[in-house]
Amino acid sequence: MSGYIFLGIGFGVLLQKAGYGPLWAAVMSLTIYGGTMQYVGASLIATGADFITALITTFAVSARQLFYAVSMLPIYKGAGWKKPYLIFAVTDETYALTVDGSYPEGADEHLYRFLLSVFNHSYWIIGGILGNIIGAKLPFNTDGVDYSMTALFITVLVAQWTGRKNHIPAICGFFCTLICLLIFGQDAFLIPAMVSITICLTILRKKCENTEG
Repeated sequence: MSGYIFLGIGFGVLLQKAGYGPLWAAVMSLTIYGGTMQYVGASLIATGADFITALITTFAVSARQLFYAVSMLPIYKGAGWKKPYLIFAVTDETYALTVDGSYPEGADEHLYRFLLSVFNHSYWIIGGILGNIIGAKLPFNTDGVDYSMTALFITVLVAQWTGRKNHIPAICGFFCTLICLLIFGQDAFLIPAMVSITICLTILRKKCENTEG
């Protein structure tokens, strides 16, 4: 909750500086629900980007969500009416909490993941609205606010590293991303990196399972 709300506040502040009020923050957080993309979206709005630029940028920034959703299909199998929302609500943080398929003993696994997703979504919406209001009442320099998303990714990585014995996915992710960054550059490395990570983890799947076990 604290992570989502504070990150949402950062987005709300940036959106307010772009000239859009709390209602816009609520609607964007409800329907887009993409942390990094909403941060970037605030900048696109501020600079008056055209539709094609916004479309391409959205795909490049959020393409990783496609891989998240596909990898979660086996875990969400049998979720019934909850499944569409569960797929929609797969964010980086929710994915990190649900990707191993675990859930509290004695709980309904699909209801647990559904409520977890709903709560995370609501925290994000609340944060966006609060940030927008704060940005209007307390004017300040917003330089560096967008780094909060990067800080969160680092925190998630550290939690995954310390909480699991298997470090193969993290190592694959690091080197695949680094290589793609050097080859394709910072404006075009994301999708090739995700594809290469998927291929590497597919090849090393059995080794990863054995290491974790």
